[in-house]
Amino acid sequence: MMPTQAPAFWHKGAKLGIVLLPLAWVFAACVGVRRLLYHVGVLKQQRLPAPVIIVGNITVGGTGKTPLVIYIAKLLKQSGYKPGIISRGYGGKATSWPQIVTPQTDATLVGDEAVLIASQSACPMAVGALRTDAARLLLAQFDCNVILSDDGMQHYALARDIEIAVIDGDRRFGNGFCLPAGPLREPISRLKHVDMVVVNGGKAQDNEFSMQLTGAVAVNITTGEQKPLSAFAGIACHALAGIGNPDRFFKSLQAAGIACESHAFPDHHRFLKHDITFQDDKPVLMTEKDAVKCTLFATHQHWYVPVNAVLTAEFAEQLLHLLKTKHV
Repeated sequence: MMPTQAPAFWHKGAKLGIVLLPLAWVFAACVGVRRLLYHVGVLKQQRLPAPVIIVGNITVGGTGKTPLVIYIAKLLKQSGYKPGIISRGYGGKATSWPQIVTPQTDATLVGDEAVLIASQSACPMAVGALRTDAARLLLAQFDCNVILSDDGMQHYALARDIEIAVIDGDRRFGNGFCLPAGPLREPISRLKHVDMVVVNGGKAQDNEFSMQLTGAVAVNITTGEQKPLSAFAGIACHALAGIGNPDRFFKSLQAAGIACESHAFPDHHRFLKHDITFQDDKPVLMTEKDAVKCTLFATHQHWYVPVNAVLTAEFAEQLLHLLKTKHV
């Protein structure tokens, strides 16, 4: 299992990453051979009767794929398409796969991201380790004419028409090494073969599309009450996050003028009541992804901050153009 938090030596300047370079070369070679075998047909890809859009990354950890998937799903619906969404269902404890996901599905069964995506996108969704099975389940049970995959760039068994790679604008590629010496699942050169590159935060470079995550309100988990995020400025708060890059959430609160005591948890952490209970009455702010796992034991103290992906009109135009022209 890949680590849920990036080791310090994955960042630039750390010597341990250099020590592990021989293992990284072996890993990169294996990844390259596997991709080649799919490319030449030795390993078979399964092509679906609907176009497939992959939203993935080449690094371990969170880059912002989930809000981008929700953005694309809404864009497709507004453009007349009927998208269905698939994902691995990471962290889910279901005993059989694939699983259909609805906003009411227990996150412990299918994973936190899946429930969040189903809730925010209002699209049919299915999860399973074999994404082709999840996609076929959607096509059999729902009227979908495009499949949108949350992650799965390295799941080459599923043929794809469009690949969108997401980069964390702050961390980018760390020390630039493949696992285990660095955070890369595939070499940086892999990005030459994707259709679009989206940078979450930071500064987009040439041929990259900028994405910003915006969140201006906080929602009470138990009552649904909404407050401007600015209402928490000047109030001592707790902030917790169990996402791939917790610092991104903490920094967004700081930028809003909110002073928080930060509590970072591993990505996909399965929260228990004691994780979000503190010996005071301070408000507790968390991500929406974490909130879906805390609804049964949250109190009036607990709030989540929903975010929306903001991209340029050029991104939407290019994606829709690709969708019209690339599917055979």
